[in-house]
Amino acid sequence: MSLADKAAAMARPDEGDQPPTDDVRPAASVRPEPLPDINIPVPEGGPAKVPVQVAWANVMGEVRGVVKDHDMTEGPRFKYRGVDDALNVFGPACRAHGVLVLPYRVDASYRDTKTSRDKPTRECTVLVTYRIYGPEGDYLEVQAAGESLDTGDKGTAKAQAVALRTLLYHAGLVPTRDPDPDAAHVERGEAPVRRAGDYVEEIHDPRTSIPRLKQIKYEIQQSRQSEVLVTNEVGDDEPIMRMINRVGNERLAAASSPSPDPTSHGDRP
Repeated sequence: MSLADKAAAMARPDEGDQPPTDDVRPAASVRPEPLPDINIPVPEGGPAKVPVQVAWANVMGEVRGVVKDHDMTEGPRFKYRGVDDALNVFGPACRAHGVLVLPYRVDASYRDTKTSRDKPTRECTVLVTYRIYGPEGDYLEVQAAGESLDTGDKGTAKAQAVALRTLLYHAGLVPTRDPDPDAAHVERGEAPVRRAGDYVEEIHDPRTSIPRLKQIKYEIQQSRQSEVLVTNEVGDDEPIMRMINRVGNERLAAASSPSPDPTSHGDRP
């Protein structure tokens, strides 16, 4: 299993702030009281100058547990702990020990899908690379994945919030008295199969990222359209899978080639 697959698997167990069905509803929750004010004073003279792994261990020592005490009251009923709960406890602990948790790179992919009630939604999956900096400037590089379904334009923000929450709870080894993730079963509505020709414009768009090309390749394989002929950029028929591989290799080669020196005049004297 790849690092991305492991991160994606880690993202799902704690996604209690989204309804455990395929239907997307406005989130409704009841907070009987505001988040507790957690005050962890910064040591006099500033955080101890220790390696990042020691500083993160000190943060973990401050955050001993976060229970799921918020109730979803609309649709399926369940308890959850959200990103605000994570930030509320990790923020003071990180400040006290001189730790920064910063996103370094975000790889996102999208696809159109539908709920079992045939409502159109947009699925966003992100793999976020974070750097956890310690008080001495050294860092740990870690990854976390997030996934969201949204009917508007908030899917990317939601998915990144899930990734951040996953990182903090899992990297911080924060326990909760929850059922095993395998105790829940989710059924999605079937999304309409996208035709191979519908991908051509997106494949050739220079703004289409390499992770998105990989996602398109996966979708083509799943729909068994690898050998479907499409019209390429020069007007010839080409199997869709060969086109994806060719364009992807061209993008990778262009990205790895050195940029030309603007002061160079070639072979001119």
